[in-house]
Amino acid sequence: MNYRIVKYKDSHKTEILSVWEQSVKATHHFLMESDFEQYKKILQNFDFKDLDVFCLEENEKVVGFIGIHSEKIEMLFLNPDYIGKGLGRQLIDFAFSNFDIRYVDVNEQNPKATEFYQKIGFEIFDRSEKDDLGKPYPILKMKLKK
Repeated sequence: MNYRIVKYKDSHKTEILSVWEQSVKATHHFLMESDFEQYKKILQNFDFKDLDVFCLEENEKVVGFIGIHSEKIEMLFLNPDYIGKGLGRQLIDFAFSNFDIRYVDVNEQNPKATEFYQKIGFEIFDRSEKDDLGKPYPILKMKLKK
């Protein structure tokens, strides 16, 4: 396959939002619909240029993306058709090569994501009962093993 990682541009926003929505619907079955809609609205108004965001493209179509701030992966989402093909790892490897990544937060109710990051070398060091919006979705705080 012909994949490439490119820096986010405003022209990617519609595709990124579509990838996010498809990915969350496929992997975050624990979310209440009203919460999903609230997160979606927040992202629609979010300026992705506030983070270092990179898009994974196949034939100039966004199929995944990663967002980084400081030493932390803030978001990593793939179109569900592309999950399990090593592309999440490709985005992580890109981040490791270009940034000093040390942290990531994961929804506790998404064990596949936790397992993914543990295979890469992250370990859980803390847990919060609620997410950043105060919703009842526990967050596992992970850091890269030394």
